[in-house]
Amino acid sequence: MGKKLTKRTEDYSKWYNEIIVRADLAENSAVRGCMVIKPYGFAIWEKMQAELDRMFKETGHQNAYFPLFVPKSLFEAEEKNAEGFAKECAVVTHYRLQNDPDNSGKLRVDPEAKLEEELVVRPTSEAIIWNTYKGWIQSYRDLPLLINQWANVVRWEMRTRLFLRTAEFLWQEGHTAHGTKKEALAEAKQMQEVYADFAERFMAMPVIKGSKSESERFAGADETYTIEALMQDGKALQAGTSHFLGQNFAKAFDVKYTSKEGKQEYVWATSWGVSTRLIGGLIMTHSDDFGLVLPPRLAPIQVVIVPIYKGEEQLDAISEKVSGIVKALRAKGISVKFDNRDTFRPGAKFAEYELKGVPVRIAMGNRDLENNTVEVARRDTLEKQTVSQDEVVDFVEGLLEKIQDNLFNKAISYRDEHITKVDTFEEFKEVIENKGGFVSAHWDGTIETEDKIKELTKATIRCIPNDAKEEAGACVLTGKESSKRVLFAKAY
Repeated sequence: MGKKLTKRTEDYSKWYNEIIVRADLAENSAVRGCMVIKPYGFAIWEKMQAELDRMFKETGHQNAYFPLFVPKSLFEAEEKNAEGFAKECAVVTHYRLQNDPDNSGKLRVDPEAKLEEELVVRPTSEAIIWNTYKGWIQSYRDLPLLINQWANVVRWEMRTRLFLRTAEFLWQEGHTAHGTKKEALAEAKQMQEVYADFAERFMAMPVIKGSKSESERFAGADETYTIEALMQDGKALQAGTSHFLGQNFAKAFDVKYTSKEGKQEYVWATSWGVSTRLIGGLIMTHSDDFGLVLPPRLAPIQVVIVPIYKGEEQLDAISEKVSGIVKALRAKGISVKFDNRDTFRPGAKFAEYELKGVPVRIAMGNRDLENNTVEVARRDTLEKQTVSQDEVVDFVEGLLEKIQDNLFNKAISYRDEHITKVDTFEEFKEVIENKGGFVSAHWDGTIETEDKIKELTKATIRCIPNDAKEEAGACVLTGKESSKRVLFAKAY
């Protein structure tokens, strides 16, 4: 299986990149800043997608699909949004290539084939979607409109990292329209809850729910609700956001409805999204120096069975026993792989599944056949035990739940140990520099102070927690009045 992974304590960033490549999740592509998601990485995304999609549908949303291209004039219609994304836009200007006139065999852009209007490759879809909603919404009977799309978007990032930040990434984006401000706010908050529930129950990744400060808000939003997670290197990761857009997009695209009273009113809007960066979050929350550690609820393979044998005859006898176990596990909805490849030795297989983070590994050899036992190893703690073949199915079912809970509890205790209250700027700098994690501090509410703190420490306000207590205090930098603590951290 090649050399050992770089240790997290030596070089966290190198460890992260090595895990992705060695566990076969993704790789860099021929397109600068874009990645190829390999089958194993994509299988994790598919599991995430399936759970989220179910949760969206349970909350009344439907899926649709909108174009990849946004005419520039539409993109410009909501000024704050256009301004916020302008620097990251890829723009299509021509629609044809032609042979180079000197017959060099090279192609060049045909100067005659210039588009009448340039097209922006979507960095986010509000513009094209709100232009479409104008035709879909006439009366209060058409509301609420609850739409989600699974798509790819392009944001021309200069410094990229697999999963965390790539020029093209996969995501879902919800876009909803409502008759009242109250309903739209309730929707934006509901989706924050859905994301938090998904992160904690499926990813086993604890999150803090809060709202963004004005300068960290989505461009064009009146309010951005976020879920913030803490990675093992003490940096925060914004794991999902839900935006209350007020009437900004409705006014920009003239989306009105006739109310019950017969009056013309602008609708109220939300948008919300999570992306393939969740896979980065998953890796950095749980994995260790031996490789990936996956929570059972999102693991493409939950159980792998490895036979240990000499000769064809032993393999046949083991395979026969294994087939019953496989059948019984699958009947309980557990995904199982029986790895009977004869091209790899058992040790190489063990190393491969450890690296790939498969939650439970079962080994069965000749002695196990005689004793009616198997060896069960769990990936999270690396503990092994011998279990009777008659009990292994129920044992594994319970073990998967235990692993899921253990990963969450371990992550939550790490996170809670890394929330530090500070009252002076000296303490603030000390914690950010040496301990990392979230720093809970008073802030005077101004963008200037936020910018200054960022300039001095590289830490930003991750969120104003939903459950922040009202308490009189003094801003950690300026000493001005503050009514509650906010959370700062260095972030991805």
